[in-house]
Amino acid sequence: MSISHDAPAAGDYRWYRELNGYQWFVFLVASLGWLFDTMDQQLFNLARRPAVVELLVTTPGQQPAAGDIDFYAGVTTSIFILGWATGGIFFGILGDKVGRAKTMVLTILTYSAFTGLSALSHSVWDFAAFRFLTGLGVGGQFSVGVSLVAESVSDRARPHALGWLQALSAIGNIMAAVIGMGLGAMEGQGAIGSAWRAMFLVGLLPAILALPVFLKLKEPERWKAAVREEEEEEASGEPVKKLGSVAELFSDPRWRRNTIVGMLLAFSGVAGLWGIGVFSNDLSRIVLRKHFEAGGLSEHEIAGKITFWAGMTLLMFNVGGFFGVQAYAKVSERIGRKPAFAISFVLAALATSLSFWLLDEFWHIFVLVPLTGFCQLTLFGGYAIYFPELFPTRLRSTGVSFCYNVARYMAAVGPLAQGYLASAVFAAGKEAGLRYAGVAMCAVFVVGLLALPFAPETKGRPLPE
Repeated sequence: MSISHDAPAAGDYRWYRELNGYQWFVFLVASLGWLFDTMDQQLFNLARRPAVVELLVTTPGQQPAAGDIDFYAGVTTSIFILGWATGGIFFGILGDKVGRAKTMVLTILTYSAFTGLSALSHSVWDFAAFRFLTGLGVGGQFSVGVSLVAESVSDRARPHALGWLQALSAIGNIMAAVIGMGLGAMEGQGAIGSAWRAMFLVGLLPAILALPVFLKLKEPERWKAAVREEEEEEASGEPVKKLGSVAELFSDPRWRRNTIVGMLLAFSGVAGLWGIGVFSNDLSRIVLRKHFEAGGLSEHEIAGKITFWAGMTLLMFNVGGFFGVQAYAKVSERIGRKPAFAISFVLAALATSLSFWLLDEFWHIFVLVPLTGFCQLTLFGGYAIYFPELFPTRLRSTGVSFCYNVARYMAAVGPLAQGYLASAVFAAGKEAGLRYAGVAMCAVFVVGLLALPFAPETKGRPLPE
């Protein structure tokens, strides 16, 4: 569907007026699936450090070394990302081959079930195993969700709908923050034991969403047409363009270039978020502990307050992120996808460096952290809008999943590098180590800038077929 010459001016356009009742259902289901997915991700970020501290204790009264905590926090995060990448590629291909709707049900059930099982962990290694299995479902949700929405609405409404889908994922992150804050307050009052185990039990709730998806969600007409085309080619004996073909993704020069460029763009943002951004929670835990210890509180009270403020850090990060995603959608519609990406990479590097270097007081959480969230999550608004525009229907879920998830394989070194820099290269076990590591890791945003000259501009163009 092309844009007519008498379309309303960009400033007057209301994309949501174009959606009928079923398109609204598709948008809401895909948005909720991704929203709960991101909630799961952030529950892990909140629970990671206290979980590692508790699971490293093998004898009563033992206190794990600070360097060990940093190291295993990085290891469990990297293992989670590896599961995320593996599941993303598997379910992405499945989304093209068997359908978006069926695949969405499987991803929701997978990430919900194994999030709940993470609460039963007894050691760092079974905790890491549950996180890997959770990651399988987490990784698969994005590609099928954005493909569903991209193929169900008009070309004109598409970037706006996808921008909102990604922006609403910040609500999932905020929900995780509120859950963490509430459970942290309960832990501090002695109402519950380990808040981190309760967080993972809450992660079971998204499984409820699988029922309406299974009962009412239909496959997009674009995907059905691609299936019919494949069947007709097979019947006529013509060369068949297979749905979900990884071979075509890399043998066709156009799709190969788009895939490689997409992977580099995603690597920069994913490594920046999971190698730096999410560790702002850990930094806030360290720097705020000294304020609570100076107040003469008991260790149990301190643990609860730190969990509460880690949740507040996450909340502020994602409040900023919500507006950052919307900013990319609006700016990219005015000046193009590539210039919007360039601005976002530069701002992400500057804001993240500033936050890690200066964060030291309570008020910084309300200023520096949302600024960092705004700049970092702007990039993810770009991925939701841009990646579906790079591939034809028969390869869309596969292509998006390769961009987003092969990048995660590469980005899995980010948390390991962060943990290694903080625990071995810089001041091991001290806040300075985490600060220096965070600033050094911001060099990863340069990768995205270097990839942009090779990226196609897709603003105002219909989806490729």
